[in-house]
Amino acid sequence: MPVLKHRKTGAVAVVASAVMMICAPQAFAGYGHGGSTNGSNTKASGDSDGKGNVSATAGAVVFDRSKNGSGDSAGPVTAASGNWTPPACYYAPKYTPDALQAYLEPIWSAESTGPQWDLEQRNKYVNGGVAKDFNKAKAGQGYWWDSYVTEGREGDPRALDCTKGIFWVDTGAAPPADIPEAITPEMLAQLAYAEIRVPSTKVDLAPAGTTKVNLPTWAWLDTARFRPVSVTASVPLLGVTATTTAEPVSLRIEPGTADAAAYPASGVCEIAGDHIGEAYAKGKAKETPPCGVKYLRSSGDGSYKLRATITWKIHWTGTGVADERSLPDGTFGADQDVVVQEIQSINR
Repeated sequence: MPVLKHRKTGAVAVVASAVMMICAPQAFAGYGHGGSTNGSNTKASGDSDGKGNVSATAGAVVFDRSKNGSGDSAGPVTAASGNWTPPACYYAPKYTPDALQAYLEPIWSAESTGPQWDLEQRNKYVNGGVAKDFNKAKAGQGYWWDSYVTEGREGDPRALDCTKGIFWVDTGAAPPADIPEAITPEMLAQLAYAEIRVPSTKVDLAPAGTTKVNLPTWAWLDTARFRPVSVTASVPLLGVTATTTAEPVSLRIEPGTADAAAYPASGVCEIAGDHIGEAYAKGKAKETPPCGVKYLRSSGDGSYKLRATITWKIHWTGTGVADERSLPDGTFGADQDVVVQEIQSINR
Protein backbone atom coordinates (compact mmCIF):
# COMPACT_ATOMS: atom_id res chain seq x y z
CA MET A 1 0.00 0.00 0.00
CA PRO A 2 1.19 3.59 -0.48
CA VAL A 3 2.80 5.34 2.44
CA LEU A 4 0.10 7.16 4.34
CA LYS A 5 0.91 10.78 5.05
CA HIS A 6 -0.88 13.47 6.94
CA ARG A 7 -0.79 17.23 6.84
CA LYS A 8 0.48 19.06 9.89
CA THR A 9 -1.14 22.25 11.03
CA GLY A 10 -0.27 24.73 13.71
CA ALA A 11 -2.38 25.56 16.72
CA VAL A 12 -5.99 26.29 15.85
CA ALA A 13 -7.93 29.03 17.58
CA VAL A 14 -10.93 27.99 19.64
CA VAL A 15 -13.98 29.62 18.09
CA ALA A 16 -16.65 28.14 20.37
CA SER A 17 -16.93 25.62 23.14
CA ALA A 18 -17.84 22.91 20.62
CA VAL A 19 -14.63 23.56 18.67
CA MET A 20 -11.34 22.24 19.96
CA MET A 21 -7.72 22.64 19.01
CA ILE A 22 -4.62 20.58 19.39
CA CYS A 23 -0.96 21.44 18.99
CA ALA A 24 -0.38 18.37 16.81
CA PRO A 25 -2.24 17.80 13.51
CA GLN A 26 -5.83 18.96 13.47
CA ALA A 27 -8.61 16.53 14.43
CA PHE A 28 -11.68 16.59 12.21
CA ALA A 29 -15.34 15.87 12.97
CA GLY A 30 -17.24 13.80 10.43
CA TYR A 31 -19.70 14.87 7.77
CA GLY A 32 -23.34 13.85 8.00
CA HIS A 33 -25.76 13.47 5.08
CA GLY A 34 -25.59 16.44 2.77
CA GLY A 35 -22.19 17.51 4.10
CA SER A 36 -23.31 18.61 7.56
CA THR A 37 -21.05 18.13 10.54
CA ASN A 38 -22.96 15.34 12.21
CA GLY A 39 -23.77 11.70 11.67
CA SER A 40 -20.32 10.23 11.15
CA ASN A 41 -19.33 7.00 12.80
CA THR A 42 -16.17 8.54 14.29
CA LYS A 43 -15.62 11.95 15.79
CA ALA A 44 -12.71 13.74 17.37
CA SER A 45 -12.88 14.46 21.07
CA GLY A 46 -10.56 15.62 23.81
CA ASP A 47 -9.92 17.33 27.14
CA SER A 48 -8.31 20.67 27.91
CA ASP A 49 -4.97 20.72 29.74
CA GLY A 50 -5.77 24.13 31.24
CA LYS A 51 -3.35 25.91 28.91
CA GLY A 52 -5.69 26.44 26.00
CA ASN A 53 -4.71 23.22 24.24
CA VAL A 54 -6.62 20.00 23.89
CA SER A 55 -5.30 16.45 23.98
CA ALA A 56 -7.53 14.98 21.30
CA THR A 57 -8.64 11.53 20.30
CA ALA A 58 -7.74 11.31 16.63
CA GLY A 59 -10.74 10.99 14.33
CA ALA A 60 -10.86 8.13 11.83
CA VAL A 61 -12.94 7.89 8.64
CA VAL A 62 -15.22 10.79 7.76
CA PHE A 63 -17.63 11.04 4.84
CA ASP A 64 -18.63 13.85 2.49
CA ARG A 65 -22.12 12.99 1.23
CA SER A 66 -22.86 16.34 -0.41
CA LYS A 67 -22.98 14.71 -3.88
CA ASN A 68 -24.99 11.70 -2.75
CA GLY A 69 -28.56 10.81 -3.67
CA SER A 70 -31.21 12.16 -1.32
CA GLY A 71 -34.92 12.07 -0.62
CA ASP A 72 -37.26 9.67 1.14
CA SER A 73 -37.18 7.17 -1.73
CA ALA A 74 -33.37 6.97 -1.97
CA GLY A 75 -31.66 3.84 -0.74
CA PRO A 76 -28.37 1.90 -0.66
CA VAL A 77 -27.23 -0.24 -3.55
CA THR A 78 -26.68 -3.99 -3.23
CA ALA A 79 -23.68 -5.60 -4.89
CA ALA A 80 -24.91 -7.32 -8.04
CA SER A 81 -22.33 -10.11 -7.92
CA GLY A 82 -21.97 -12.55 -5.05
CA ASN A 83 -22.09 -11.56 -1.41
CA TRP A 84 -19.52 -8.77 -1.60
CA THR A 85 -19.64 -6.23 1.23
CA PRO A 86 -17.29 -3.48 2.41
CA PRO A 87 -15.01 -4.29 5.37
CA ALA A 88 -16.80 -4.80 8.67
CA CYS A 89 -13.85 -3.49 10.68
CA TYR A 90 -10.62 -1.62 10.07
CA TYR A 91 -7.69 -0.01 11.87
CA ALA A 92 -7.04 3.72 11.78
CA PRO A 93 -5.55 6.44 14.02
CA LYS A 94 -7.45 6.75 17.28
CA TYR A 95 -5.36 8.20 20.10
CA THR A 96 -2.68 10.74 20.77
CA PRO A 97 -0.36 9.70 23.64
CA ASP A 98 -2.34 11.82 26.13
CA ALA A 99 -5.64 10.49 24.84
CA LEU A 100 -4.50 6.87 25.19
CA GLN A 101 -3.48 7.56 28.77
CA ALA A 102 -6.88 9.16 29.45
CA TYR A 103 -8.58 6.10 27.98
CA LEU A 104 -6.58 3.35 29.70
CA GLU A 105 -5.87 4.66 33.20
CA PRO A 106 -9.55 4.71 34.33
CA ILE A 107 -9.83 1.09 33.17
CA TRP A 108 -6.80 0.11 35.23
CA SER A 109 -8.04 2.10 38.22
CA ALA A 110 -11.40 0.33 38.19
CA GLU A 111 -9.56 -2.97 38.82
CA SER A 112 -12.27 -4.80 36.90
CA THR A 113 -9.92 -6.43 34.40
CA GLY A 114 -7.68 -8.22 36.93
CA PRO A 115 -4.27 -7.25 38.33
CA GLN A 116 -2.34 -9.47 35.90
CA TRP A 117 -3.87 -7.85 32.81
CA ASP A 118 -3.49 -4.37 34.29
CA LEU A 119 0.18 -5.05 35.02
CA GLU A 120 0.77 -6.32 31.49
CA GLN A 121 -0.85 -3.19 30.10
CA ARG A 122 1.23 -0.89 32.32
CA ASN A 123 4.38 -2.73 31.31
CA LYS A 124 3.37 -2.35 27.65
CA TYR A 125 2.41 1.32 27.55
CA VAL A 126 4.09 2.88 30.60
CA ASN A 127 7.18 0.93 31.55
CA GLY A 128 8.67 0.58 28.09
CA GLY A 129 7.40 -2.79 26.84
CA VAL A 130 6.15 -1.16 23.63
CA ALA A 131 6.38 2.47 24.60
CA LYS A 132 7.44 4.42 27.63
CA ASP A 133 4.88 6.79 29.12
CA PHE A 134 2.41 6.19 26.25
CA ASN A 135 4.97 7.50 23.73
CA LYS A 136 4.60 11.07 24.95
CA ALA A 137 8.13 11.77 23.77
CA LYS A 138 6.80 11.25 20.23
CA ALA A 139 3.68 13.41 20.60
CA GLY A 140 2.92 15.06 17.27
CA GLN A 141 5.01 12.49 15.41
CA GLY A 142 2.37 9.79 15.03
CA TYR A 143 -0.73 8.18 16.53
CA TRP A 144 -1.87 5.09 18.36
CA TRP A 145 -4.05 3.06 16.00
CA ASP A 146 -6.97 0.91 17.12
CA SER A 147 -9.85 -0.95 15.53
CA TYR A 148 -13.19 0.50 14.42
CA VAL A 149 -16.36 -1.39 13.52
CA THR A 150 -18.11 -0.11 10.41
CA GLU A 151 -21.40 1.54 11.28
CA GLY A 152 -24.28 -0.92 10.91
CA ARG A 153 -21.99 -3.98 10.97
CA GLU A 154 -21.81 -4.39 14.76
CA GLY A 155 -23.44 -7.83 14.68
CA ASP A 156 -21.47 -9.11 11.69
CA PRO A 157 -19.08 -11.95 12.62
CA ARG A 158 -16.45 -10.32 10.39
CA ALA A 159 -16.43 -7.34 12.72
CA LEU A 160 -14.46 -9.61 15.05
CA ASP A 161 -11.62 -9.99 12.53
CA CYS A 162 -9.76 -6.99 13.94
CA THR A 163 -8.13 -8.61 16.98
CA LYS A 164 -4.80 -6.78 16.96
CA GLY A 165 -4.10 -4.69 20.06
CA ILE A 166 -3.47 -0.94 19.97
CA PHE A 167 -0.28 -0.11 18.05
CA TRP A 168 1.79 2.97 17.22
CA VAL A 169 2.44 4.29 13.70
CA ASP A 170 4.85 7.15 13.02
CA THR A 171 3.74 10.01 10.80
CA GLY A 172 4.43 9.14 7.16
CA ALA A 173 5.07 5.46 7.88
CA ALA A 174 3.00 2.53 6.68
CA PRO A 175 1.21 0.47 9.35
CA PRO A 176 2.63 -3.00 10.09
CA ALA A 177 2.46 -5.34 7.11
CA ASP A 178 0.85 -8.11 9.16
CA ILE A 179 -2.34 -6.06 9.65
CA PRO A 180 -4.42 -6.43 6.47
CA GLU A 181 -7.31 -4.46 7.96
CA ALA A 182 -5.22 -1.26 8.27
CA ILE A 183 -6.98 1.52 6.38
CA THR A 184 -6.00 2.10 2.73
CA PRO A 185 -7.46 4.23 -0.07
CA GLU A 186 -9.16 1.13 -1.49
CA MET A 187 -10.76 0.36 1.87
CA LEU A 188 -11.96 3.97 2.05
CA ALA A 189 -13.54 3.51 -1.39
CA GLN A 190 -15.28 0.37 -0.16
CA LEU A 191 -16.56 2.15 2.96
CA ALA A 192 -17.85 4.96 0.74
CA TYR A 193 -19.64 2.33 -1.38
CA ALA A 194 -21.78 1.47 1.66
CA GLU A 195 -22.74 5.14 2.00
CA ILE A 196 -23.95 5.54 -1.60
CA ARG A 197 -27.66 6.37 -1.88
CA VAL A 198 -29.50 6.27 -5.21
CA PRO A 199 -33.04 7.36 -6.16
CA SER A 200 -36.06 5.10 -6.37
CA THR A 201 -36.73 3.38 -9.68
CA LYS A 202 -40.46 3.82 -10.22
CA VAL A 203 -40.91 3.81 -13.98
CA ASP A 204 -43.39 5.68 -16.15
CA LEU A 205 -45.90 3.32 -17.75
CA ALA A 206 -48.38 3.63 -20.61
CA PRO A 207 -51.11 2.69 -20.03
CA ALA A 208 -50.52 3.97 -16.49
CA GLY A 209 -51.75 1.98 -13.51
CA THR A 210 -54.24 -0.21 -15.39
CA THR A 211 -53.45 -2.06 -18.59
CA LYS A 212 -55.09 -4.81 -20.66
CA VAL A 213 -54.25 -8.44 -21.37
CA ASN A 214 -52.07 -8.80 -24.51
CA LEU A 215 -51.64 -5.04 -24.76
CA PRO A 216 -47.97 -3.92 -24.85
CA THR A 217 -47.27 -1.66 -21.87
CA TRP A 218 -44.54 0.89 -22.47
CA ALA A 219 -41.99 1.61 -19.72
CA TRP A 220 -39.41 4.39 -19.61
CA LEU A 221 -37.27 6.54 -17.33
CA ASP A 222 -35.87 10.02 -17.76
CA THR A 223 -32.22 9.62 -16.82
CA ALA A 224 -32.10 13.22 -15.60
CA ARG A 225 -33.53 11.69 -12.42
CA PHE A 226 -30.59 9.28 -12.31
CA ARG A 227 -27.47 11.36 -12.49
CA PRO A 228 -24.20 9.95 -11.12
CA VAL A 229 -23.85 10.19 -7.34
CA SER A 230 -20.71 9.98 -5.23
CA VAL A 231 -19.43 9.81 -1.67
CA THR A 232 -15.93 10.73 -0.52
CA ALA A 233 -14.34 8.97 2.46
CA SER A 234 -11.16 10.24 4.05
CA VAL A 235 -8.85 10.01 7.02
CA PRO A 236 -7.89 13.68 7.42
CA LEU A 237 -5.14 12.90 9.93
CA LEU A 238 -3.38 10.86 7.24
CA GLY A 239 -4.28 12.99 4.22
CA VAL A 240 -5.77 9.91 2.55
CA THR A 241 -9.00 10.06 0.57
CA ALA A 242 -11.13 8.09 -1.89
CA THR A 243 -14.23 9.01 -3.88
CA THR A 244 -16.68 6.32 -4.95
CA THR A 245 -19.04 7.14 -7.82
CA ALA A 246 -22.16 5.30 -9.03
CA GLU A 247 -23.51 5.80 -12.57
CA PRO A 248 -26.74 4.23 -13.93
CA VAL A 249 -26.25 1.83 -16.84
CA SER A 250 -29.43 -0.21 -17.30
CA LEU A 251 -32.97 -0.97 -16.12
CA ARG A 252 -34.36 -4.45 -15.50
CA ILE A 253 -38.14 -4.97 -15.68
CA GLU A 254 -39.65 -7.90 -13.77
CA PRO A 255 -43.42 -8.13 -14.47
CA GLY A 256 -44.33 -9.80 -11.18
CA THR A 257 -45.84 -12.88 -12.85
CA ALA A 258 -44.68 -15.66 -15.15
CA ASP A 259 -47.70 -14.93 -17.37
CA ALA A 260 -46.02 -12.03 -19.11
CA ALA A 261 -43.51 -11.23 -21.84
CA ALA A 262 -40.84 -8.55 -21.43
CA TYR A 263 -39.47 -6.12 -24.02
CA PRO A 264 -36.70 -6.80 -24.80
CA ALA A 265 -36.94 -10.51 -24.00
CA SER A 266 -34.08 -10.25 -21.50
CA GLY A 267 -36.04 -7.66 -19.53
CA VAL A 268 -32.94 -5.42 -19.49
CA CYS A 269 -33.34 -1.97 -21.05
CA GLU A 270 -30.08 -0.14 -21.73
CA ILE A 271 -29.55 3.57 -21.31
CA ALA A 272 -29.75 5.44 -24.61
CA GLY A 273 -28.67 9.06 -24.33
CA ASP A 274 -30.86 10.84 -21.80
CA HIS A 275 -33.44 8.10 -21.35
CA ILE A 276 -34.09 4.43 -20.70
CA GLY A 277 -36.81 3.08 -22.91
CA GLU A 278 -39.05 5.42 -24.86
CA ALA A 279 -42.00 7.52 -23.77
CA TYR A 280 -45.27 6.44 -25.33
CA ALA A 281 -46.82 8.85 -27.79
CA LYS A 282 -50.11 8.87 -29.66
CA GLY A 283 -49.98 6.71 -32.75
CA LYS A 284 -47.60 4.09 -31.32
CA ALA A 285 -50.28 1.69 -30.07
CA LYS A 286 -49.40 -0.95 -32.67
CA GLU A 287 -45.63 -0.63 -32.22
CA THR A 288 -43.48 -2.83 -30.00
CA PRO A 289 -42.04 -0.80 -27.14
CA PRO A 290 -38.23 -0.83 -26.82
CA CYS A 291 -38.74 -1.29 -23.09
CA GLY A 292 -41.87 -2.67 -21.45
CA VAL A 293 -44.03 -5.68 -20.76
CA LYS A 294 -47.07 -7.52 -22.12
CA TYR A 295 -49.29 -9.29 -19.61
CA LEU A 296 -50.91 -12.52 -20.77
CA ARG A 297 -53.41 -12.96 -17.96
CA SER A 298 -55.62 -10.71 -15.88
CA SER A 299 -54.57 -9.81 -12.35
CA GLY A 300 -58.15 -10.51 -11.24
CA ASP A 301 -59.27 -8.49 -8.24
CA GLY A 302 -55.70 -7.64 -7.33
CA SER A 303 -52.59 -6.38 -9.08
CA TYR A 304 -49.14 -7.53 -10.14
CA LYS A 305 -46.00 -6.16 -8.47
CA LEU A 306 -43.87 -4.88 -11.31
CA ARG A 307 -40.31 -4.44 -10.11
CA ALA A 308 -37.93 -2.00 -11.77
CA THR A 309 -34.25 -2.30 -10.85
CA ILE A 310 -31.48 0.02 -11.94
CA THR A 311 -27.95 -1.34 -12.24
CA TRP A 312 -25.27 1.16 -11.27
CA LYS A 313 -21.67 0.98 -12.45
CA ILE A 314 -19.47 1.83 -9.46
CA HIS A 315 -15.86 2.99 -9.56
CA TRP A 316 -13.43 4.96 -7.43
CA THR A 317 -10.34 7.12 -7.41
CA GLY A 318 -8.22 8.13 -4.47
CA THR A 319 -4.84 8.94 -3.00
CA GLY A 320 -2.08 7.38 -5.08
CA VAL A 321 -4.53 6.07 -7.69
CA ALA A 322 -4.10 7.59 -11.15
CA ASP A 323 -6.96 5.86 -12.99
CA GLU A 324 -10.50 4.85 -12.10
CA ARG A 325 -10.79 1.45 -10.49
CA SER A 326 -13.88 -0.71 -10.46
CA LEU A 327 -15.98 -1.96 -7.57
CA PRO A 328 -18.85 -4.45 -7.98
CA ASP A 329 -21.89 -3.11 -9.80
CA GLY A 330 -24.72 -2.14 -7.48
CA THR A 331 -28.49 -2.51 -7.88
CA PHE A 332 -31.49 -0.77 -6.35
CA GLY A 333 -35.11 -1.50 -7.20
CA ALA A 334 -38.69 -0.65 -6.32
CA ASP A 335 -42.10 -2.27 -6.79
CA GLN A 336 -45.22 -0.70 -8.23
CA ASP A 337 -48.73 -2.06 -8.65
CA VAL A 338 -50.04 -2.84 -12.13
CA VAL A 339 -53.69 -3.81 -12.60
CA VAL A 340 -54.30 -6.01 -15.66
CA GLN A 341 -57.84 -6.38 -17.00
CA GLU A 342 -59.37 -8.57 -19.66
CA ILE A 343 -60.42 -6.77 -22.82
CA GLN A 344 -64.21 -6.76 -22.87
CA SER A 345 -66.03 -7.07 -26.19
CA ILE A 346 -69.75 -6.87 -26.96
CA ASN A 347 -71.32 -8.79 -29.87
CA ARG A 348 -74.38 -7.22 -31.44
